[in-house]
Amino acid sequence: MTAFKIDHDSSNPLHSQVEDLLRKLIENPEYQNGKLLPNEVDMAKHLGISRNTVRQATNKLVYESLLIRKKGVGTKVAKNNISTKLNKWTSFTHEMDEKGVAFKVYSLKVGWVAADKRISELFGIPHKTKVLKLERIRGIHSGPIVYFISYFHPRVELTGKEDFSKPLYEMLEKEYHSVASISKEGISAILADHELSLKLNIKEGDPVLFRKRIVCDPGDRPIEYNLGYYRADSFTYTIDIERG
Repeated sequence: MTAFKIDHDSSNPLHSQVEDLLRKLIENPEYQNGKLLPNEVDMAKHLGISRNTVRQATNKLVYESLLIRKKGVGTKVAKNNISTKLNKWTSFTHEMDEKGVAFKVYSLKVGWVAADKRISELFGIPHKTKVLKLERIRGIHSGPIVYFISYFHPRVELTGKEDFSKPLYEMLEKEYHSVASISKEGISAILADHELSLKLNIKEGDPVLFRKRIVCDPGDRPIEYNLGYYRADSFTYTIDIERG
C-alpha cells in the first residue's frame, strides 16, 4: 500500500479521502478477481487514522453494493456490479473507461421511426415526423447489463450511417456541433417483461432500473430522448446530497 496515502492537512474530510482511495483500489484487477481488501485495522494504521474512519468509508461502498463484507472472512469487491453517480453524467463509453471496466456491444440497431405524441411534444416537432432511433444492448464479459433506446432531434441532422460504437456525445459535438450540456433524468424501478428479459438475459418479473433522460444543448434545447433499462443486480445509481 505504498501509494495508499491521504492528506491530513486537506479540507476534504478524512472519510471522503479514504472512500476515494478505496474506489481506486477496487479497480485493481487482483481485487476484481476476488482478492480480499486489506483489513480495516491495517488500513487505519497505514493511513494514521482511526478504524472508525475507515469503517465509515467502507460502509459507503458496501451500501452502494460495490463491496461485500463477510464476518470472519473479510471484505471483497462485489462481482458484476457497476455504480454511477447522479451528480456526474457522461456517455456510457467514457463512464466505463473511467472505471476501467471492459464492456462490449451485444447489439446495435439504427433506423428511422415516426415520432409518437410524446416525442413530438418533447422535441416540438409535428406528429409522425421521422426521427432517428438507436437501440443498443451493452454489457460486460459475463453478459448484457443495459439496454438503451435513443431518439434524436432532426435538428442534429444525423444520417443513421454514423459509427455509433464511438462515445456518443463526443461524436455529436465533434461531427455535428451539438453539445450535450444538460441532462434531465427520471429514475424508477420496474419489472422485466418478456422483451426485456430476453434482451438483458434475466427472468420475467426480475427488477430493472428504468431511467429516462432528456439531453439538452447549452440553450436548453432537447437533442436526445434516451431510455435506459439496467439490470438491477448489476448496476447501482448513487447520489451525494449536501444539506443546505
